[in-house]
Amino acid sequence: MSGLSDTLEPLAAWFRGFGMPEAIVHWGHPAMMGIVLLAMGSFVGVTGWKSRTLAEKDPEASAKNRMEHGKVAPLMFVFLAMGYTGGVLSLVMQKEPILESPHFWTGSSILLLLAMNAILAATKFGGQGALRSAHAYIGSTALVLFVVHAILGLKLGLSI
Repeated sequence: MSGLSDTLEPLAAWFRGFGMPEAIVHWGHPAMMGIVLLAMGSFVGVTGWKSRTLAEKDPEASAKNRMEHGKVAPLMFVFLAMGYTGGVLSLVMQKEPILESPHFWTGSSILLLLAMNAILAATKFGGQGALRSAHAYIGSTALVLFVVHAILGLKLGLSI
């Protein structure tokens, strides 16, 4: 086990003591994260891009989409961060290596990209269109990386 796994082992052992069915430990993370990604991720992506593309044609619809995007995106980030933690803990519970997993690294990269986007959004983009564009493309990159992450996760899940 790695240092990270060793550190998390007492918590994993505590959760193992609940006697959760193996299927929940094994497939719970992907099922829950799939729901979050499909429901919230698609909504956040669509409303974000609609707010950009409608800005000149329909400012009212653009503002509505921006408002909806701003409501759901922070919640999505929180759910993904909690799911990330659950996924790591699931690996420890199954006595699988963490840091060797490409799925771990894509998940970490996604959270980093989304955290960068949250910081950009918190600055209100400093009134700069370039920062707003960076926000859009960083978010889109995170959503595309989610596809790679899901494929790697499925591969990981089937190999355990």
